Amino acid sequence: MSNALTLPVLTSADSLEQYSRAIKAYPILTAEEEYSLAVKFKNENDLESARQLIVSHLRLVASIARGYNGYGLPQSDLIQEGNIGLMKAVKRFDPERGVRLVSFAMHWIKAEMHEYIVRNWRLVKIATTKAQRKLFFNLRSMRTGLNTLQPAEVDHIARTLNVKPEEVLEMEARLNGHEISLEANIDDDSDEHYSPIAYLQDESLEPLEMMQAKQIEVAESTGLAHALDNLDDRSRRVVEARWLQETGGKTLHELAAEFGVSAERIRQIEQKAMQKMKTLMLASR
Repeated sequence: MSNALTLPVLTSADSLEQYSRAIKAYPILTAEEEYSLAVKFKNENDLESARQLIVSHLRLVASIARGYNGYGLPQSDLIQEGNIGLMKAVKRFDPERGVRLVSFAMHWIKAEMHEYIVRNWRLVKIATTKAQRKLFFNLRSMRTGLNTLQPAEVDHIARTLNVKPEEVLEMEARLNGHEISLEANIDDDSDEHYSPIAYLQDESLEPLEMMQAKQIEVAESTGLAHALDNLDDRSRRVVEARWLQETGGKTLHELAAEFGVSAERIRQIEQKAMQKMKTLMLASR
């Protein structure tokens, strides 16, 4: 559907303010206008009707994306993922059910954003089970303060979300984890011997262990190169542009424009390529 639609494009974080101004120019539809457009799109596959339904809800996507600022991911990518969810919602929306598109679309928008966050936040699998995902997206809002959770609060959250208290504590520890600098701050007057690098060094590493560690490093590097070599040119370009850049990677829409396809298609290519690479790297161990 998106191939034939002309929509505002958010190409980078630098254009976020400009994008925000652009989407505010689209009027919010009345219930009657929304119903008429949805019926026309459903019955006649009228893409202009679909476009109007989408652009009138782009500010909803941006608003929802702001609610996930705390995860440290680019707003531009969150908005793009949310826009994909919005397009899916428009495609599946049934105007005869008597609900507004905004209510129906919120589920699809959040689902795409949640999936993106879980895949990418801190590059670790922080939420793999259904219970962990529930905690991941609700724990922040259910806290009553910034201090460590008290036992009574842990029990309340566990009962509310139907999870174990230990899972609540584990997720809190993951969410509160933060990166620290190993090296001493050059502007810090404190003794450099108190920087983490000073007391985390392992002086007991044997030559055999060093050799094994080097072999593992080479194997992983070789496995990645082998996996990339087994991708077709387009898939490899997508993976390298998205994840293997020294500076910020390409967005879905930037790659979509490069290949002349939709952002959703680029996302599908990326997911398929990553899965293939994962299988190849596991097999090479």
